[in-house]
Parts: sequence; C-alpha cells; structure tokens
Amino acid sequence: MGVAVLHRTFIKDFKKLPQDTRARLVERKNLFLKDPFNPLLNNHALNGIFAGCRSINISGDIRAVYFDRGTDVVFIHIGTHAQLYE
Repeated sequence: MGVAVLHRTFIKDFKKLPQDTRARLVERKNLFLKDPFNPLLNNHALNGIFAGCRSINISGDIRAVYFDRGTDVVFIHIGTHAQLYE
C-alpha cells in the first residue's frame, strides 16, 4: 500500500469528530496501510453516490470513505453511516 491522502472534505469532517474518535481513526488508518483488508476494517465496495469508492469501519457507526488511485488512496469523507449515506 502506498500513502493515504486526506482530501479537504475529509479534513473538514475529521475536525468535527470527538477526540477519542480521532485517535481511533489514526489507529485504523495505520492498520489499513499495513493490511487494507484486515477483518477489523470491514473494507467493502460502495454504490450509489459513492460508486467506485470503498469504506472502512473506524469505530461503532463511524466509517471512512476512500478511493484507490493505484499508488495511493484518497480518503474523502468520514462520519456516521447516516451522515454519509442519507
């Protein structure tokens, strides 16, 4: 896995998260970079408005949405299931 790029929309979403969720994101991002399909991440393809993207679990109901550019991945959004998909 290459590097993880954080899109400006992701950074905006991230700043709204509680501190403990931010810390969990760092842990899960590091796990993702080592093993993108680790079962803890529940990495899966998305459809609808996020067709072509994938999602990983951060904690509880928090998901991070990204797309793969080949040499790196771009995280574009983070939030609850309801915030992202409704």
